[in-house]
Amino acid sequence: MGEPERWAQWVAPSPVDPADLVGSGRRQQRARERSADRTRLRQPLLPSLVGHVQDRYQHRRQLLAAAGDAEPDALVTVDGHTYQRVWTREDQRLLVSDGHRRIRVRDQASGEILNVIREEEAAFWEWAVVEVLRHTGVRIEELLEVTQLSIRQYRRPNGEAIGLLVIAPSKTDRERVIPMTADLLSVIAAIIRRHTAGGAPIPCISRYDPHDKTHSSPMPFLFQRQLGTTRTVLSHGAVCAMLQRRCAYLAARNPQFAGVVFAPHDFRRLFATELVNNGLPIHIGAALLGHLNLETTRGYVAVFEEDLIRHYQGFLERRRQVRPAEEYRPASDTEWAEFEAHFDKRKVELGSCGRPYGTPCIHGHSCIRCPMLHVNPAMLPRLDTIEDDLMKRRDRASQEGWLGEIEGIDVTLSQLRGKRDQTLRLSKTAAPVYLGIPTTPSAFGHEQA
Repeated sequence: MGEPERWAQWVAPSPVDPADLVGSGRRQQRARERSADRTRLRQPLLPSLVGHVQDRYQHRRQLLAAAGDAEPDALVTVDGHTYQRVWTREDQRLLVSDGHRRIRVRDQASGEILNVIREEEAAFWEWAVVEVLRHTGVRIEELLEVTQLSIRQYRRPNGEAIGLLVIAPSKTDRERVIPMTADLLSVIAAIIRRHTAGGAPIPCISRYDPHDKTHSSPMPFLFQRQLGTTRTVLSHGAVCAMLQRRCAYLAARNPQFAGVVFAPHDFRRLFATELVNNGLPIHIGAALLGHLNLETTRGYVAVFEEDLIRHYQGFLERRRQVRPAEEYRPASDTEWAEFEAHFDKRKVELGSCGRPYGTPCIHGHSCIRCPMLHVNPAMLPRLDTIEDDLMKRRDRASQEGWLGEIEGIDVTLSQLRGKRDQTLRLSKTAAPVYLGIPTTPSAFGHEQA
């Protein structure tokens, strides 16, 4: 960048006008507020969504087991729902031709015919997607790129084995490791068991990346499924469609879900909020989320009022533990009377003294000059009277030549006029506010005022 006198003439001006950047900070703040509001809205609904996808998967799995052993036209009951096994000539022909049977049932309540194998498959992947997203906080592209090779094991010095989920480089081109909880480990194990049923290894297939417009090398992706004769990895659109179907189902039965749709990225924000609000240091949360900047993580965290109260009460409790217990004992009647007497002694002619409890007057009761004096607006006429008296004393001192007296009176006049101006200003701009605080707390055994 040296010798600007040679190249400066060819430099093009910036195409971004400064006026275009006006208000960008406010727009970013509004975007963060909308993101936090979205998280606060979905956080109380997350348990309902998790419970629904889990119950639906368990129901479909039990239905598949019961219907698979049922005779044609037989009735099976699962969780109070009655189904009838459907068997047609077409089902018999397919069984003879390829050896694969279809398991279909008719819901006796709605009359709908269900392909149980397909329903169980869909319910499983809906459950797996929700569980992995909420337990890891990964991005959607990172979720779809998880392979069997992403599962590692770390053994601590005490012999304890910890499962690790290695997230391949995505947005920040940095690999990161997420320790797996027992719940997450059970989901990953269920996915692997589904792929390796019958002793077969997880098929290695190629995944198409719609962002980079490239096909990956064949790898054992965990989120792959069979669609007809083709085996493919779940797409971004397929995951979003799964979540939309579940939210639409819940909205028809739960008014709180009306107009609410969970997007894959919502689980990332909920994961970050859950971590930080439960006491995890924010820099650790940033490492788990793969953020290079702590401010990015702060933008993901939505603070709830109950979290503020809980953390502040925890702070007070920790502070009390390091303070002497003597400070938190109930006050005796003598101590409370002494406390009330202190405030009685702070009452003076012109208003009240603001000196702290337990401290005497350090200005020799020279209230006009004392910065602790809070003048009552009702005593402003009294200040005028005192000012007139001081002016008369100053005239007499001038006649007598008492220069020291004149200097002292001038200081008093200056302090008096300053307090009067301050009192006038406060009386015009500030109205009294009732705080609702009793004069005598009932905790000390006294009646409230």
